[in-house]
Amino acid sequence: MLHFILLMFLGIAAIANAHGGTPVIVPDTMTERVRACTICHSAEGKAGRDAYYPRIAGKPHRYLFNQLRNFRDARRYYQPMAILLENMSDEYLLEIAQYFSSLQLPYPAPEQIDMRPEEIKLAERLVYSGKPEQDIPACSTCHGDSLMGVEPAIPGLLGLSRAYITAQLSGWHNGGIMRSQTSDCMSDIAQQLTDEEVNAIAKWLANHVVSGESSSLDVLSPKLVHRCRQNIQENGGAQ
Repeated sequence: MLHFILLMFLGIAAIANAHGGTPVIVPDTMTERVRACTICHSAEGKAGRDAYYPRIAGKPHRYLFNQLRNFRDARRYYQPMAILLENMSDEYLLEIAQYFSSLQLPYPAPEQIDMRPEEIKLAERLVYSGKPEQDIPACSTCHGDSLMGVEPAIPGLLGLSRAYITAQLSGWHNGGIMRSQTSDCMSDIAQQLTDEEVNAIAKWLANHVVSGESSSLDVLSPKLVHRCRQNIQENGGAQ
């Protein structure tokens, strides 16, 4: 599909040239090939907070690759993505993932969301301590102490909008169509969260400045690696 769009641009340029218009030269680069992606995610990888679509710039390449593959193979369902990726090879999906992963762009300023003291306390407990009584790990246990993700396959949680985080957690919680068709860690975890907890986490994360860097896979405990092995290797972790 991306090749088709590039060829379409080239065709338009050829028509303009044939009719005496100014020739349009479209370079065969990955930047041009992913124009179909940036229609929604923006050429800046969604550096702002003005849409539901998430930022993909700078995310771990394995995470991006796994999500692309899951959309293509109907393990995760969203029709525009499924149509866009249906004929792409694993090799090409990996090229796309590596391209967006390599983009280092500024993050947006945090949202200014009022939170009650009890909401802050609840969110911080879930983010840093989890709910051991329900076997729910802290967000930081999987996503790193800085919440900036774990290479190569677990994404960061900061720099995303409250609306997007809420939608994703609610999707896992309610079995929405954006979620994976197979069981995964985040689905198991989110289904145990209350609406109050989901809202508190989303507000707290959206309120925080992006800082720090992603961690390496060795920060995960053997228990979590075992629990989420398929998620990390195939489904790309959370989000």
